[in-house]
Amino acid sequence: MKSNYKRLGDYIKEVNNRNTNLEDVKLLGVSIQKVFIPSIANTIGTDMSTYKLITKKQFAYGPVTSRNGDKISVALLNDYEKAMISQAYTSFEVIDENELLPEYLMMWFRRSEFDRYARFMSHGSAREIFGWEEMCNTILPVPTITKQKEIVKEYNVLVDRINLNNRLIQKLEETAQTIYKQWFVDFEFPDENGKPYKSNGGEMEISKKLDKEVPKGWKVDSLKNITSTIDNRGKTPPHREKETNFPLIEIGSIRSTDRIIDYDKCEKYIDEDVYNNWFRSGHPTKKDVLFSTVGSLAEMKIFWGTKGSIAQNIVAFRCKENIGLYIYQLLLNSKNDLVSYEIGSVQASIKVSHIVDFNLLLPDKELTNKYEKYAEAITENIFLLCEQNLVLKKLIHILLQRMTQT
Repeated sequence: MKSNYKRLGDYIKEVNNRNTNLEDVKLLGVSIQKVFIPSIANTIGTDMSTYKLITKKQFAYGPVTSRNGDKISVALLNDYEKAMISQAYTSFEVIDENELLPEYLMMWFRRSEFDRYARFMSHGSAREIFGWEEMCNTILPVPTITKQKEIVKEYNVLVDRINLNNRLIQKLEETAQTIYKQWFVDFEFPDENGKPYKSNGGEMEISKKLDKEVPKGWKVDSLKNITSTIDNRGKTPPHREKETNFPLIEIGSIRSTDRIIDYDKCEKYIDEDVYNNWFRSGHPTKKDVLFSTVGSLAEMKIFWGTKGSIAQNIVAFRCKENIGLYIYQLLLNSKNDLVSYEIGSVQASIKVSHIVDFNLLLPDKELTNKYEKYAEAITENIFLLCEQNLVLKKLIHILLQRMTQT
């Protein structure tokens, strides 16, 4: 072991400040993503004087590890000067920031190796605990404070860039949704004079199928008449864990909060002969809408890739005309209606034969083509930023791995 590896307990101390004065501060919890989040606990009638107070640059972690899978819930408080946490959490702080930076220590906690270590060192029969003694016995490299600052600065550059990209992505998504709502919900799309259609006397009529007023000449049709489906349900194809050029996109990719499908997170891959011969109904292509048919429904992604096949419980809708982004936005804004197609009590699911009967409002081709041009430019930028974030996250992973070499 390198000489700069130290026992963590020599650098931290437990903090146990109770809210005896019933201070009115934010109640937080710690997520497995290693960040503080607003608590959703029902505290009506609860004695809040037993809760703990923590201040900026203090840590909190959940010692019970058996319910968290392979992650340890630990976080550093940065966004609040003071907050309140449940007494179930253990809180602590760095004794001397001239010897160990809290930000550097938090980087160590973000390493997957720390999660594995903490799970391995957890003990107990009814529930497994990574207690305070085990936390203090953690061994980690503690370089000079100058080196720690360099590492933290490099990390923050990457994180700040990801956060900036995420803000840009959010703005772009809001722009796409604003255009969609203005044109196809409020019907204020530009008329032939460039003025908002409905508020400038645009002709409207009642749609019997939708039971609402829509612009004259717009049609209503079912999903099955304007799309073809790629549905590879049935037996899972032969696959391997080792990466090939053909990832198998499973339902976790649809449910992921990532806006794009991260192929590096795909756990199964198929060989080229399987890719060419197994999937009789085809493969998703750019602008197909990928739709989850089990679990929490109305989850979908717009496919923006060039490779991959969909596994069971995913259906891809391919528009017969170039209106994929319009259909994606329409379905995204129709989640409440889509959920009505759910069946099943133990696990919700939806039949493709039911969902394809969903009625869609179809504007004229000129307007949808115009929207597609705007939406495609916006979406292209979103996916470029997402791809940048994937690269930045890989660089963060490399940086965390290099901490053992300091």
